[in-house]
Amino acid sequence: MREFIMAALPLVLVGIALAVFFAGRANKKKNQKKESGYEAMGMSLGMCAGAVIGAFFPEFIGITLSLGMLIGLLIGMCVKKKEE
Repeated sequence: MREFIMAALPLVLVGIALAVFFAGRANKKKNQKKESGYEAMGMSLGMCAGAVIGAFFPEFIGITLSLGMLIGLLIGMCVKKKEE
């Protein structure tokens, strides 16, 4: 049972991340106002952080990558870019 949970957890986390991402995009399309945040950069940095943590725990590399990407996405969505 533990092996199944460890194998399915990254897929569930990616699904949650995609749901949050597209829900945010749907809300932005309603406003018809082009707002850009740091979602992509947050996901990239989160995945890098997950890879670093996964290097110390190689049996959890999938989970650490997924959690890093999810946390990076959430942080990136909260931070807005300044308008110039």
